[in-house]
Amino acid sequence: MSQSNLEKQEAKLKALNQKIKAEKIKIEQRLGKQIISQANLDYANLSNDQIKLLANQFSEFLKVKSVDH
Repeated sequence: MSQSNLEKQEAKLKALNQKIKAEKIKIEQRLGKQIISQANLDYANLSNDQIKLLANQFSEFLKVKSVDH
């Protein structure tokens, strides 16, 4: 493969990785928004510590649910 083709492939790979990263961010944002909405949480009252605590509790809940099934 010539250097030019290799550079083109690397550019395509970089672009694809950026698309994947952007899609992950969108999913994370939608998931967070849905959790906040469904739990009737107030954005104004969510500190970083509260967010971490809620994320940990949610994670533990999902772990228990996956073991139950």
